[in-house]
Amino acid sequence: MLEPEVTIDTALVSRLVATQFPRWKDLAVRPVASGGWDNRTFHLGDHMLVRLPSAAAYALQVEKEHRWLPRLAPLLPLPVPVPLAMGAPVDDYPWHWSVYRWIEGETATLERIASLPQFAAGLAQF
Repeated sequence: MLEPEVTIDTALVSRLVATQFPRWKDLAVRPVASGGWDNRTFHLGDHMLVRLPSAAAYALQVEKEHRWLPRLAPLLPLPVPVPLAMGAPVDDYPWHWSVYRWIEGETATLERIASLPQFAAGLAQF
């Protein structure tokens, strides 16, 4: 069976948010600079983000994140995304999707890492 072809853009995200979470329908939707591979990520207002799996293989992550992130968050030394809402599949988007609280920061790129061994050690401790 072929996987459905899904166009994930601001129009889709705005429509999903407006129909499933109308309390947030007036918030601006804009793509995140590094939107990811497994998911497409969008800002929702100034303090939230929307993540939509880009393929069926990644869709199971949504429910796992909603179950485990709240349990793991208090045990970790750094903040992790807090799930705020889980969206349901619809005709033009076939998988569950998520709204999370935005965590301010920068993407870890080679240019921003002064010492790879130190970075790796810190990541391993996390």
